[in-house]
Amino acid sequence: MQLINPNTMDKEQNITEDEAALYDRQIRLWGLDAQRRLRAARVLLIGIKGLGAEVAKNIVLSGIKSLTLLDSSVVDKEDETAQFLVSRADIGKNRAESSLEKVKLLNPMVEVTADAECVDKKPDKFFTNFDVICATCCPTATLCHINKICALNNVKFFAGDVFGYYGFMFSDLGEHEFAEEVSKPKSSTEDKKTCNSVEPPPKKMKKEEHETVTVKKSITFSRLEDALQFDWTTEQGMKKLKKTPACYFIIQVLMKFLEKQERRPLIKSHDEDEILLKKLRESTLKKIHSDCKIVPDDFSRYCFAELSPVCAVVGGVLGQEIIKAVSQKDQPHNNFFFYNGVDGSGMVDKIGS
Repeated sequence: MQLINPNTMDKEQNITEDEAALYDRQIRLWGLDAQRRLRAARVLLIGIKGLGAEVAKNIVLSGIKSLTLLDSSVVDKEDETAQFLVSRADIGKNRAESSLEKVKLLNPMVEVTADAECVDKKPDKFFTNFDVICATCCPTATLCHINKICALNNVKFFAGDVFGYYGFMFSDLGEHEFAEEVSKPKSSTEDKKTCNSVEPPPKKMKKEEHETVTVKKSITFSRLEDALQFDWTTEQGMKKLKKTPACYFIIQVLMKFLEKQERRPLIKSHDEDEILLKKLRESTLKKIHSDCKIVPDDFSRYCFAELSPVCAVVGGVLGQEIIKAVSQKDQPHNNFFFYNGVDGSGMVDKIGS
């Protein structure tokens, strides 16, 4: 396999022989240039609960340069349902530090560090040290603040969370360029001869041949704040409302809960939290002048803890989107992915200007 010449490329981005052997399948799949971009990517992952564990696993295995795990909270009993990087012995200990060793074991070639400081105490300059930021388990205000910093500093921004059976991911890549392979009819010498001939073309004996070519494209993303404050009362909004998954509004309710209660819905306070969730459903949908039927009456039953299958689905999509964004291979999701574990449905939807 031909390796990158160290005399012509930045040393930071070189693929060593060991890396070429380890990432051989990936290089064959998406190319050496894409793997080089991954090799240079510095990623900050905020929130290391069940979803964060899935994302960490997926992107570390892809071969990024470095991963910083940022989480000031401690391991609790509910982590047993989805957070596979910690054990029961870690309950009460910092979640990022407890996850560090198992993440390192996934890929020794990736530099992994843990940071136990609160994300809200970090100065704005801290976030500019990364190429990609993925924020999970954060309230809306924190997500929007980090998104703004990323947009001003050309940092790729991702957000996501899982509440029981419901999960989502969001991406803002700004003005993003990517390469996509498309199929087009293959022109042949025989076709050209037939065009220049006065005789009628012979009957086709086989299907038209196609070839795969790589095309460069670009796409524009919206900010998270714009997506969350979308005006559903306009004519355009009312039309879109019919096609928007209920999970979007359920996530809105859950984010409001997180903001007001400064915690997630808890199993130990199940009955009280269900009542609060239903009240928030009414107030949230009232703002968009919409019927409460958009969100099912029993939605609150499915909002507790993190379920490992839901984390696996959302974390798989989120990890995949980070890899696509960094490698600049294939069209990324723009801008939401919603997963409803109650009926097993997933949907990509663009919300916002």
